[in-house]
Amino acid sequence: MGLKPGDQPSLHLTSPGRLQKIDQLRERNIGAYLPLPQLVAVGDQSSGKSSLLESLTGIPFPRGQELCTRYATQITHRREAYRQIDIRIIAGPHAVQDHKTKLESYLKQLETTAQLGKEFPSILTEINALMGIRTIDNPAGENTFSEDVLKIEKCGPDEDYLTIIDVPGIFRTTTEGVTTNRDKELVKNMVKRYIKDNRTIILAVLPSNVDVATQEILTLAEEADAAGDRTLGILTKADLLKELSAKSAVVSLLEGKRKPLKLGYHVVTNRGGDDHGEEEDASAALRERETMFLEDPWDRLPDDRVGIASLRERLGDLLGEITDRAFPKLRTETRDRLANAEKKLKDLGTPRQTEREQQQYLVGIASQFQAIVRAALDADYSAHPAFSRDELRLITAVINTTEQFNVNFQNFARTYHFESKTGIATEEEEDEEDTKDDDDGILHLDMPGIPDPGDFPDLDRIIVTDWAVQSPKTGIMKWIDTVYHRSRGLDLGTFGHGILSTAFREQSAKWEMMTKQYLSLVILVVHRFVLAALEVVCVDTQVLQDLSSTVLGDLGAKYETCMNQAILLVHIERQLKPYTLNHYFNVNQQKSHGVRIKQTLQSKARREYPGDEKRPLVVKLGDVEDAITNKSNAEHAKETIHDILEAYYKVAYKRFVDNVFSQAVDYKLLSGPESPLRLFSEQWVLGLDAEKLRAVAGESRRTRERRERLKKEIEELEVAMQILR
Repeated sequence: MGLKPGDQPSLHLTSPGRLQKIDQLRERNIGAYLPLPQLVAVGDQSSGKSSLLESLTGIPFPRGQELCTRYATQITHRREAYRQIDIRIIAGPHAVQDHKTKLESYLKQLETTAQLGKEFPSILTEINALMGIRTIDNPAGENTFSEDVLKIEKCGPDEDYLTIIDVPGIFRTTTEGVTTNRDKELVKNMVKRYIKDNRTIILAVLPSNVDVATQEILTLAEEADAAGDRTLGILTKADLLKELSAKSAVVSLLEGKRKPLKLGYHVVTNRGGDDHGEEEDASAALRERETMFLEDPWDRLPDDRVGIASLRERLGDLLGEITDRAFPKLRTETRDRLANAEKKLKDLGTPRQTEREQQQYLVGIASQFQAIVRAALDADYSAHPAFSRDELRLITAVINTTEQFNVNFQNFARTYHFESKTGIATEEEEDEEDTKDDDDGILHLDMPGIPDPGDFPDLDRIIVTDWAVQSPKTGIMKWIDTVYHRSRGLDLGTFGHGILSTAFREQSAKWEMMTKQYLSLVILVVHRFVLAALEVVCVDTQVLQDLSSTVLGDLGAKYETCMNQAILLVHIERQLKPYTLNHYFNVNQQKSHGVRIKQTLQSKARREYPGDEKRPLVVKLGDVEDAITNKSNAEHAKETIHDILEAYYKVAYKRFVDNVFSQAVDYKLLSGPESPLRLFSEQWVLGLDAEKLRAVAGESRRTRERRERLKKEIEELEVAMQILR
């Protein structure tokens, strides 16, 4: 093979403008958010990486010093009409603003590489001090290594666009007073971070005079690039190999016979110790050394696998390829990332540093909460997408629960079944004997859609969790007989009012428990709604937790008020003397009396014209008199007690169920001014003192930091969108 001194690098198809835009994105730390196409050189400290980069870039890195190994270095070549070398510092992604401002103000401009070679040591000393690197010249430095990046940009009319990032070399042994085991891991993690992205071409620098199987950097590259799709092995120090067997082993590696990589390997010589003169002299010396590749066994290798010139061309091609593949996707990814960051910032709400900001923030949440409450009470489930969740369909759940309570109360709230049907009973009353219960006479109320009380332990002292109800018993007349004989006095042809009061209290003994069960179910539904609605309107998890904790304390008192109102209604119905102005009481009583007489006369009735079924039944007047009068005082009194009790019970239970819903549920729990649903409102927020307001709505340090990070990300991504246009 032959290398001609005047060889020119090929013209890459990639637009230099695209490559420059990628560098601009990197300078603004967009790589912290999105993977950017890049070439990253990694290797051991003794791998010959600095010599390789000097040969590739012409940048005369100082020898015998470790000044440039404490941070990543970005070397960029850019074709311009003028010749100039610019040296800047790119602040790391986590740099504070003061540090970033200090670094961004640094700029050193030189005209030639020869001038750079003379001034480079002092320049690096300045840079180390600015980055806070601890060195002999800067013992006060706080860091051994830095996330900041040194950027060297070389411009000229004969420069081809190329950017290479050099990462500090990994090391196995520490130097006392200079590096520690912690530094060793820090550098290794830095290398891993730089090579992990799938748009990074890994330039694994490996010394030819060391067995590649022992090279840790190749292991790290394999971890990041298991398929070997984006790793290029660069073998340095080929000129140090003297034995033919050693040279043949390297050639075998380049031919893909050992440890193959899809991008393959490239071999170069080491830069000479005297190659620090003018660029032309250094290039001539390099070409002289590379004549060794004309000898056996190197001459078996293709031209594009040996030497610096072909490597530079290969790297330009690789950078162009990955840039062309990534560029269209970068626009979409940047746009998506920007939209996501803006949404996250919006979800945080307005800043909440001052008392006024905290108040405005909570008032906004309270306003949204009340809007959901109004829609939930009106069953306006199209008002918000959150109503797709069943737990937010509040009024529907309450009505379903109330209707079931009405049926259960109608069928099971009485202690004894009444003996007669009056003819005005509702359809449900006529069917009540068909209701199924357990063999032991216990009904277990089935309430689908009701939350598990175990999910809300804070309600334990307010609600009941036993849903069992005793089924009504038979034998009401025997029971009335007992009540009558235990309570009668000197009543002539009638009975004392106290007997009816006693009978009604015993007949309604289950009212309080069934009412508590009903209220407990509704409270569970309301409580679940409140917590779910708070989750919808409050996206900040910490504020949600603090707000829920504060509101829940006051909610408990509201629920207790509701339960107490229901119990008061129970006591009013059961403890006061039975009384009603409802005309259905008299209608029911009279019809009960009529049914009883009819049943007594049924056996006495006959047809006026036997055989004519269309004729009405008739009875003798004497039989009517006997049916009314042929009873003992006690028997007449007990029947009267039964009929009055049944007539009054029907009026009372309907009145009671309506009152429980309208007063305890609708007014106290749902719609009234003291409803727990009205608790978290604008007025509640305005009533909080400064300390409570800060405890609920004040931004935590974590939220403040997150807000600042998102603002910074949005600002940088907006700039990225401008660059990518």
